[in-house]
Amino acid sequence: MNIDLNEYGDYLEHLNPEIRGVLEGTFHEAARAMSPSGLQHYLEGAKGLSNLGRGNDLIITYLQEMPLVAREIGEEAVQESLLAAMKLSSMTSGEVIGLFFAALPTAARRLGDMTLFRAYLQFLHQLAARAPRGLRPMLGILDELLSKLTLGGLRRWAFFGASAHRTDYKTQLAYFALQTADSQAMLQKERKGTLFIDHQRKLSAYLRALWGRDFWLRPAAADRSEFKPYLDGFILHLPDAADDLGTLKGLDVYRAIAAHLAAHIAYTSAPISAQELNPAQMNLIGLIEDARVEYNAIRELPGLKPLWRTLLTMEQGSRTEHEAQAWLEALALHLLDAETPTGDAELDALARTFHANIEANRHDNLFSWHLGIELYHLLAARQALPSLRQLEALRLPYRDDNRFVWQFEAFSWERSVEILQGQRQVRRRISLMEFVNEVDVETAGDDAQEVWILDGTLFDDDGTTYNEKYGKEPVSDPFHYHEWDYQVQLHRPDWVTLYERRMPKEDPDTIDAIIRRHKPIASRLRQIVDRLRPQGVIRERKLEDGDELDLNAAVDAMVNMRAGLDYDPRITMRYVLKRRDLAVLILLDLSESTNEEVRGTDNTVIGLTREAAALLATAVGHIGDPYAIHGFCSDGRHDVKYYPIKAFEGRFDDEAKGRLAGLHGGYSTRMGAALRHAGRHLLHQPQRKKLLLLVTDGEPADIDERDPQYLRHDAKRAVEELRTQGVNSFCLTLDPNADRYVERIFGPNGYTIVDRVERLPERLPQLFVELTG
Repeated sequence: MNIDLNEYGDYLEHLNPEIRGVLEGTFHEAARAMSPSGLQHYLEGAKGLSNLGRGNDLIITYLQEMPLVAREIGEEAVQESLLAAMKLSSMTSGEVIGLFFAALPTAARRLGDMTLFRAYLQFLHQLAARAPRGLRPMLGILDELLSKLTLGGLRRWAFFGASAHRTDYKTQLAYFALQTADSQAMLQKERKGTLFIDHQRKLSAYLRALWGRDFWLRPAAADRSEFKPYLDGFILHLPDAADDLGTLKGLDVYRAIAAHLAAHIAYTSAPISAQELNPAQMNLIGLIEDARVEYNAIRELPGLKPLWRTLLTMEQGSRTEHEAQAWLEALALHLLDAETPTGDAELDALARTFHANIEANRHDNLFSWHLGIELYHLLAARQALPSLRQLEALRLPYRDDNRFVWQFEAFSWERSVEILQGQRQVRRRISLMEFVNEVDVETAGDDAQEVWILDGTLFDDDGTTYNEKYGKEPVSDPFHYHEWDYQVQLHRPDWVTLYERRMPKEDPDTIDAIIRRHKPIASRLRQIVDRLRPQGVIRERKLEDGDELDLNAAVDAMVNMRAGLDYDPRITMRYVLKRRDLAVLILLDLSESTNEEVRGTDNTVIGLTREAAALLATAVGHIGDPYAIHGFCSDGRHDVKYYPIKAFEGRFDDEAKGRLAGLHGGYSTRMGAALRHAGRHLLHQPQRKKLLLLVTDGEPADIDERDPQYLRHDAKRAVEELRTQGVNSFCLTLDPNADRYVERIFGPNGYTIVDRVERLPERLPQLFVELTG
C-alpha cells in the first residue's frame, strides 16, 4: 500500500524546514513498519514533542529512531515510548530525553518483547525519581549493560548505585558510567551466564530442525526464584537468562526448555478440563502429562532423552524439605527412563503402568488424567501429599508451569452483569398459611429470586423445626481488613474479606464423653485451677500501713516490748477484693491439614484440638474468667471463614458443645486476618487484661499467595498491632519445624511447641494456667 506524506499535512504545517526534511527521509521507513493508524500516532508524537520546546534535536532523534523500535517489537511501542518521554520531561532535560529515544532501538533489540519493553520504560521512570543524574551516563552505555545483564539485573545494578551514592553526585555519575570499582563489581554479580536474546535465532532454528515447523519464542523476566517457562497461546516464553547447570551450558538448558514447550504444542490436540480439580491434583496430572508429551518427542527424536535425563538426574541444591518431593522427582525420572526405578514399590508400579500403556494412549491426554488422579490418591492414602508450595518447588529445571495443558470455564462479564441486573433477590416475611399453601419448590437455593422468611416456627412430625432440618446457617456481613505488604512496607487497605459463619452442630454428648474420658487430666487441672479462682474479700495481715489495727498482732507486740524483747511493728491489716480481670479468646486453626491423623494414634489433629478446647473450656469456666472459643480457615483473600463456637457472653451449654463437636478442617490458614478479627472481639470486652491464645498446626499460607514470607510478615504485623491495643497474643503450635518462623511472628516468649501432639488435650489447659496464674 502506497502512503503519501502529503496526506498528513496537518501534522507538518508547524514543523520547521529542518525537521520536515528529516521526516521526508524517515517517513517511508516508518510506513513499512507501521500501519496508517500507527503512522498517525508517530506524527502526533512529533507534534507533541515540538510543543515541549526542548529543541529540534529531540524531535529529530525521535523521528529517526522510532521506526527502528516499531520494526523490532511493534508499533505499540511508539505510544508507550511517547508516554514515558512525557513523564521524564518533568524530571530531566531535553538532552536526556533525546538520549532516551536514541537508546530505545538498543533496548527493543536486546529485550525483544513488548512486556519487557514496558517494564524497561517503567524502570527508567523509577530511576529518574531516585537518581536523575544517573540517566545520562547509563543511557550512553546501555548497549554494553544489556549485553551482560537482564532487565532485572539492570534494575538491581542501577538501584544499588542510586542508593549507595544518593548524596555524592560526582561518584554517582562515575558509577552509572561504569567507572567505579563497586559499579564493576555489581555488574559482575548481576551478570547471567547465557542471555536469551543472544541465542533466539539459534533456538528457533533448532526447533524448526526438530519438528519442521516454526515456533514463536519470546523472553520473559525470570527474576523470581519460582519463575517457570510457560506457553501463552502458541508462543513459547523462555527465561531471559539461563545459568549453566552442572556440565550443561546455558544454551543446552535453553534447548531442553524449548524442546519441552514445543512438545506440548506438537502432541496436544485438546486441553484437559480443570473443573472439579484442586491444585494438587492438577500438579500431579501435569507431571504425568509432561511424561506423555516427552515420550512422543523421544519416540520421534531419541536424542532428546539424554538431554532431559541429564537435567532430571542433576543435583539441584540442598535436600528437599518434604519426603514426597523427592519421590515425585524420582518418579519424573522413572517416567522418562524405565531403567531408573524410584525404589518405592507403589510408585514403581504406577510407572510400570505408564510404560506398559503409553504406546496405546500416546495421543490421549485423559490417560494422564487418570494416572495423575491415581497418584494423588496414592499419596493421600499415605498422608504424604505435599503442599501446593512444595509441589510447585519440584526440582524439574526445564519444565514449564503447564498452563497450556488446562482449559478453564470461560467467564463472561457481560453475561454476569445481565444476570445481576435482570435478577435481584427479594426477601419478605410471610404467614404460616401462605408458607404452607404456596411453597412448592423444594430445590430452591441461594440463587432463588425470592427468599421467604416465616413469621413463627413450623415443626415437622418428628418434633424438630423445618429450619433445623432444612435451613442453612447464616453468614455475616463482610468484614474487611488491611494486610501488610512487607516488600513495599505499606498496608493494602481493605485487602481481605472475612465472613463469620456458624459451625454445623453435632451431638453435644460427644464433648461430655471427651470430658469423662479425660477425667484424670480434668481432676489434676481442677486442683491447679482451684488455686486460681478469685477468693472474693480477703484479710491481709502483718502490714505496716494497713487500714485498721490487727488486735492480736498489737497485743503480741506490746507484750514483747514490755518484756524487753524484739517485737514485730507490722500490727495493721487491710481488706482486699481478690478478682481476676482477664478475658481470653482461644482461636483454633481449622485448615485442611488438621484432618490428618496423628502418627501412632487413631485420632486426628482436629480431634485432639476438639478435646483440648473442651478441657480448657471446663477449666476456664471453673475459674470464672470470661472466655470465647473461635475457629478459622481461608479460601483466598476474598473468603476468610471465621467460626464463633462459644461467645464471651454465652455459656458452655449444649449449643456451644454441639458446635465444638462439629469442628472440621478445610481450606488454608490466612492467619493475619483471623488474628485481627479475634482481636476485634477481645477489644469489646471490659476486662483490663486480654489474652489471645492461638492453636495451630502450621505456618500461615493461602492458595492465592505464593510468597511464603508474605503472610508470615502480615501475621507478625497483626500481632504487633494487637499488642499496641492491649491484646497479648500467644501461639501454641503443633508444627515441629515451627522454630524457623514462629518466633519471628510472636516473639521469643510468645509461643511454645508441642513436640508430642497427642499431649495437646493436657498441654493446652496447663499453658493457660501458666500464662494467667
